[in-house]
Amino acid sequence: MIALRRAGAGDVDWLLELWTGDDIEPFLSGRVGSDREALAAEVERSEREPERLGRMVIEVDGERAGALGYDQVNERHRIVQLGRLAVHAEFRGRRLADQAARLVQRYLIGELGYHRIELACYAFNERAIAHAERSGFVREGVKRRAYMRHGEWQDAVQFSLLADEL
Repeated sequence: MIALRRAGAGDVDWLLELWTGDDIEPFLSGRVGSDREALAAEVERSEREPERLGRMVIEVDGERAGALGYDQVNERHRIVQLGRLAVHAEFRGRRLADQAARLVQRYLIGELGYHRIELACYAFNERAIAHAERSGFVREGVKRRAYMRHGEWQDAVQFSLLADEL
């Protein structure tokens, strides 16, 4: 059984290891970083302000299997940005990311009242793009050479999901 739960202080080192692993880090935003203190502050803020920021752990039968995050983009217009989705190597190939995306969509729209969920994937990340489309997100376009990542400009494919599309 898959579930999402809010990360706590005891998850910080595990999250840091997951998000900075050689098989995941190249595909995540450069904002993730490798600073334990900054991540601990994010996790604490996620617990204190769950409507604005979320650092979530994906669990399978109570075992940590992955993680994701969300950040409020615009309070007035009820827009949230989804990101940092990563599944631990031991759990890949089961479509857990798709299931987790659907859970977080229902949480963000149904419980927190967001109108629009946005996400962006590097254009070279074909697996993430396919995941976004399978999970119900609508491709909106490409932000050309928008992000400097590992010394090169990268395009980003922009997606969204609106409340009435859920």
